[in-house]
Amino acid sequence: MSVTNTNRAYHLSKSLFIKGLKCHKYLWLEKTRPELKDEISAAQEALFQSGTDVGTLARDLFPGGVEIPYEGLSYAEQLARTAQAIADGVPAIYEAAFSYDGIFMKADILHKTVQGWHLYEVKSSTGMKDEYLDDISVQYYVLNGAGLLLTGASLVHINNQYVRQGAIDVHGLFAIQDITARVIKKQPFVTEQAAAMRSMLQADMPCIDIGPQCTDPYECMYTGYCWQHIPEHSVFSLRDRGVDKFNLYRQGIIRMEDIPIEQLPWIQRLQVEGTLYKKDHIDAAAVKEFLGTLRYPRCFLDFETTYMTPVPLHDGTRPYQQIPFQFSAHILDHEGAQLRHCEFLAPAGSDPRRQFLESLVEAVPENSCIITYNSQFETGRLNNLKEWFPEYGHRIDVMIENMVDLMLPFKQKSVYLWQLNGSYSLKDVLPVLVPELSYEELNINNGEMASNGWLALVQETDPDKVETVRKQLLEYCCLDTLAMVKIIEKLKEINPPEA
Repeated sequence: MSVTNTNRAYHLSKSLFIKGLKCHKYLWLEKTRPELKDEISAAQEALFQSGTDVGTLARDLFPGGVEIPYEGLSYAEQLARTAQAIADGVPAIYEAAFSYDGIFMKADILHKTVQGWHLYEVKSSTGMKDEYLDDISVQYYVLNGAGLLLTGASLVHINNQYVRQGAIDVHGLFAIQDITARVIKKQPFVTEQAAAMRSMLQADMPCIDIGPQCTDPYECMYTGYCWQHIPEHSVFSLRDRGVDKFNLYRQGIIRMEDIPIEQLPWIQRLQVEGTLYKKDHIDAAAVKEFLGTLRYPRCFLDFETTYMTPVPLHDGTRPYQQIPFQFSAHILDHEGAQLRHCEFLAPAGSDPRRQFLESLVEAVPENSCIITYNSQFETGRLNNLKEWFPEYGHRIDVMIENMVDLMLPFKQKSVYLWQLNGSYSLKDVLPVLVPELSYEELNINNGEMASNGWLALVQETDPDKVETVRKQLLEYCCLDTLAMVKIIEKLKEINPPEA
């Protein structure tokens, strides 16, 4: 594959500049070989859309402005419209376009002040990050270089203490942090980096090896290309904390079979030995002890919640709080009892919290042993429900007290099967222990898809499609709790009842 640059268009956008700060190879590929980019996942698209929606909402902080659209306009047309908006004396410009020193940028919000213009960059996170400072610094560089009289630069981010009551109060939802001094201090750095990137782009692909920059602060879109020399089972396959993987890689240790096993903590050693020699590890005594914590009635319970949205969906909720809208409960009232199933799925578009809780209290037998997988998640949601509905506080406290986490035997490696490759996710454990059950056949087969599916129903007008998605949601959540029932049965086979 050619690594020669035949593209002589070295114009940079703000986003490309930020990518160049992350990794020059990333920028080179983006400008020269964009066809090598990984496909954007549904999760990434949802994240991008969330950021766009937040940026649009933040404009209400500075009303009466004019938007300079990106779609349908050339760079030159966007620059011309921005110049006209400034000449017209508008109070604010959204997505204003500027170009300087070969860098084209769009400013989220420019607000007119008595002395000039103030730059506001909007982010959907809840605070300042290093990459945001770089982002705003390059914008300041371009705006200042283009001749705009700037009075300051600020970050607009989500206030995670905001509690929604009625219509969204943008002045409560957003916090504004003035970082003008830090941005001005960063200007020489931006100048140097801009020159370095232009020079780099005129040469062949930079020789930059994989490293922590591939995933920090976010995963690179060229991982598939840059990591193609890494085998399926490598040093990077190691789960849990232990050795420094990149340190081993820099020593030339790449394949899993080349890892010095004596340097590994025992959990990672289990994984390596399991993968290389198809070796399982079963601590029968620990499994027996875990099973001894279970009693009847048993309630196998799983929740589905909304994606963590920056803008609260309902009154009394904060940014990024997950709202439970569905549960599945498989119940065994006593040993040998017929397994029964209860479930709840809220109507799309509703505030599901009270109906969810009331249905849950009705479905779960009082003082039952509640079995979950990763109980920290269900416990967190129950504590949220207790905050919203304190009259149910005692019942919720009892549920939390009676909760047992089925994930623990697998996380603690009391049960480790070599096919798991170090994972203890329910989605991985189930097909290994119970091959006849799998999530692969389901149209909705993970929590993120469930959240997106339920939220999408709000916009769906076809009743047949609504019914189809609801059925898929119920099938998925039901399998989560049935999976736990079957896994317990398999664990009992490891420790059969004493005669």
